[in-house]
Amino acid sequence: MTGEVAVLGAGMHPWGKWGRSFVEYGTKAARAALADAGLEWSAIQSVVGANTVRCGYPGQVAGATFARALGWQGARVTSVYAACASGARAIDTARAQILSGMADTVLVVGSDAAPKGFFAPAGGERPDDPDWLRFRVLGATNPAYFALWARRRMAMYGDTAEDFARVKVKNAAAGAANPYARYRSPVTAEEVAASPVVADPLRLLDICATSDGAAALVLGSMETARRLGMSRPVRIRAVSSISPSHPRTALDLPDIATDSAPPGSPASDLFRPSIARAAYEEAGLGPEDLSLAEVYDLSTALELEWYEDLGLCGPGEGAKLLREGATALGGRIPVNPSGGLASFGEAVPAQAIAQVCELTQQLRGQAGERQVAAASAGITVNQGLFGHGSSVVAVR
Repeated sequence: MTGEVAVLGAGMHPWGKWGRSFVEYGTKAARAALADAGLEWSAIQSVVGANTVRCGYPGQVAGATFARALGWQGARVTSVYAACASGARAIDTARAQILSGMADTVLVVGSDAAPKGFFAPAGGERPDDPDWLRFRVLGATNPAYFALWARRRMAMYGDTAEDFARVKVKNAAAGAANPYARYRSPVTAEEVAASPVVADPLRLLDICATSDGAAALVLGSMETARRLGMSRPVRIRAVSSISPSHPRTALDLPDIATDSAPPGSPASDLFRPSIARAAYEEAGLGPEDLSLAEVYDLSTALELEWYEDLGLCGPGEGAKLLREGATALGGRIPVNPSGGLASFGEAVPAQAIAQVCELTQQLRGQAGERQVAAASAGITVNQGLFGHGSSVVAVR
């Protein structure tokens, strides 16, 4: 265990398609987090922004962008990018600053104004860019990769389209009770089955949307929390930010082939299970200690993968765990009680921070209709392009 930092405050801007600047969303989330912490902006010693490459230069220097929007006051500024894992890397950077003594109070902000439709690379010719290549060589959008994983599950484990639909139904029920979610209506399995096919076997309601949204956290040292009168703050106990090992034997975004390896070389661990394992080892906890999990459900089938990668069940048992009701609200280990990406859509630099906001609400007992009973420990997990793994363990 490397040391804990306290979550002093958490704040969000609702997800949707608002047609406004990501700076506006992030500033509102930041002010909400400051208010939740009971701190003035002037008390923040460092700002860490999770970058968004779609919002021009300001999005690529997010730390400075939000510090400027809140009003320059001399705080240290840092900007980080790790694709879908950007928010968790921002949290990790803030934690490192606090544990090293560089700062006592750090504001972490992620915000995005996403384009309509599926994500695509920027224009131009970039043959050395793997993300550009997979569109140019394969014509493969993100849902094509999601569908490959879904087909893999069907072939290996016998998962069905009905199993995938159950994930959407579960997450939509939770999202209906979340005021920050973009989609707040229950969904039936019949509605999932009736939605258009996007990449067989996945339908429109199996795949998350792209959204505008923002989330922010105020993190601080344990001493700062005590000074503010917080006797039992939510604490971040671990952040996993590992990369894959060679050879990679599973095809992941944005690769167009698995790694080549000499005959007889030992098989490496799959990347996703190693992300959670590193977090468990640092936190001194295991899957049996969890009260809830927030996972990156880019598609319904990928949520089932995460159940197994987190060790909530054995390989191939994700659909069985779902059918038993274990991962629903009121189940043994609720997964995505926020509603997940199925209810929010993806605002890339904000999403991993929003996951920790949900853990914070749950561990404080402030999640309302979504509240997990007696929540004491939770984990988040996601995976960003180009080998960015991220997982956060929070406890109270």
